[in-house]
Amino acid sequence: MATTKKTKRPELDEGGMGYLQSLPRRVVTVYLPLLVFVIVLLFPFYWMTITAVKPNLEMTDYANFNPFWVVHPTLEHIRYLLFDTSYPGWLLNTIIISTAATFLSLLAAVFAAYAIERLRFSGARQVGLAVFLAYLVPPSILFIPLSVMVFNLGLYDTPFALILTYPTFLVPFCTWLLMGYFRSIPFELEECALIDGASRWQILTKIVLPLSVPGLISAGIFAFTLSWNEFIYALTFIQSSENKTVPVGVLTELVRSDVYEWGALMAGALIGSLPVVVLYSFFVEHYVSSMTGAVKE
Repeated sequence: MATTKKTKRPELDEGGMGYLQSLPRRVVTVYLPLLVFVIVLLFPFYWMTITAVKPNLEMTDYANFNPFWVVHPTLEHIRYLLFDTSYPGWLLNTIIISTAATFLSLLAAVFAAYAIERLRFSGARQVGLAVFLAYLVPPSILFIPLSVMVFNLGLYDTPFALILTYPTFLVPFCTWLLMGYFRSIPFELEECALIDGASRWQILTKIVLPLSVPGLISAGIFAFTLSWNEFIYALTFIQSSENKTVPVGVLTELVRSDVYEWGALMAGALIGSLPVVVLYSFFVEHYVSSMTGAVKE
């Protein structure tokens, strides 16, 4: 039997990822950029963590203590934050407001995105572009007329003031994101369902939405994150301490004149960022895949 000799293709070494075979090249092109990225990304969380457990003396006495390390860690700042302030109430308010605003925004965005992308009416593209342009309007401009409406409706200093105003900047982007994801679903599926006698509501609930779970997760994460970190509306529409959210409560209640309680501030910021970090860690694969499907068209 004739034997064939396997020849190494030179393009495997010269092209593709062959340039990473050399150790110096890997250090320069892979390891060093990753190291810089990790340091820039994780250093703020590291600084918040060590400041939250660092005694006040170590924060000011840099002559005897290293500012990048903790010698005598303490939980006094966390104890003060959880038991001597209204932080647990702020955290609960933030969870309720963010969840409710996210639900309302997704509900409105699903109907808007489906109508624009799948019903094929005249001017659908222009409407989709207008929806996206609405997202570009700065919240600092919108909160002035919204504040008038909140006062007139008697919603000032209530969670409903934020639950009903957050969708003004959440719905446009969620709609644009879901429009791109709905566009990636084949039209043939809906056409077959229409031939079989399915209604538009049945198509939406039984075909489109089950296939759009990654897009819904991505839009939900985005809406929840923006609601969780929002500051301007929460500062304007909420006055009483017990109704404040975490971003506003930490800044307004833990800073007294020129006195900054850095330990409690960092502890509040660290604890307040954990729910969003956990949310991303569980759904990061769906988030990336849905963002890819939304922009590839």
